Amino acid sequence: MLKSTRRLLASAASVATLFVAPAAFAEQAAVAAPAAPAVATVPQAQGQGPAMWVIRDEDSTIYLFGSFHLLRPDTPWGQAHVDTAFASADEIWFELTDIDDTAQAARLMQTHGLSPDRPLSSLLNADEQASLDRAAKAIGATAQALDPLRPWLASMQLVLAQMVIGGFDPNAGVEKVLMARAEALGKPMKGFETMAEQIQIMAGMSEDGQVAMLRETLKELDKGPLEMEQLLTAWATGDVATIEAEMVDEMKIQSPEAYDLMLTRRNANWTNQIKQILSGSGTSFIAVGAAHLIGKDSVQSMLAADGITAERVSQ
Repeated sequence: MLKSTRRLLASAASVATLFVAPAAFAEQAAVAAPAAPAVATVPQAQGQGPAMWVIRDEDSTIYLFGSFHLLRPDTPWGQAHVDTAFASADEIWFELTDIDDTAQAARLMQTHGLSPDRPLSSLLNADEQASLDRAAKAIGATAQALDPLRPWLASMQLVLAQMVIGGFDPNAGVEKVLMARAEALGKPMKGFETMAEQIQIMAGMSEDGQVAMLRETLKELDKGPLEMEQLLTAWATGDVATIEAEMVDEMKIQSPEAYDLMLTRRNANWTNQIKQILSGSGTSFIAVGAAHLIGKDSVQSMLAADGITAERVSQ
């Protein structure tokens, strides 16, 4: 289930806004990450690089690029053919465009991420509470500071903090980089959903599902860095098969509720919006979490059911 927590992070662009500095847990306040550079220089990928697909009809071209929401600044993922596709686009689409609204993120965390009437200490046994305290201290917090958080957010904070300590930066994620690039080029940006909608989806998991996720996160937290490195390597090299097996298929097996909420339903929503884009004209570049573009319930699979073919783009 720790993998499921990491897959939730990989399937939600709003995670960049969810990180709370450990010192702020006691105040239950979201802390904004430092502003990203206006336009970041991305190291060039080796070989194929992250996967991209293209959809074409008589008067429309749509590129689908699978993103990774948190990266190290030195992660090599730049590709000339992706840059060309991006530059050719009339508009850029993301999961959401209000990713930098930290004030909104703080309000949403207060509303959907806290449950002082059902603290974690009331949901975990003594051994689990001790494990939570050890995990919290490793990131500079305490179980007491985490106690008001709902289980879904506590799981994400533990994993997010571990990633940040390991050198991952929300400002180095694909969305932040491409948004800065779009702004510099004067390209309009659009979102398939809002931050509020995305966080409400994550918070909509059942309490039992959330608690199960937190328990497994506590059991397997030490395995997290290796798992993330494996997923990152697969993404950066365009290894779609590994991402499907390790990120998508296992999420469906281990956490079918999260899979349905975070992938299947959202993919169906986005597919309908993409069909509307395709009914118009021009070129659109779409960047969403890589998990949404891989597997039997991917955006491409749903489009294919309506006779719309997406082809993998090679260098």
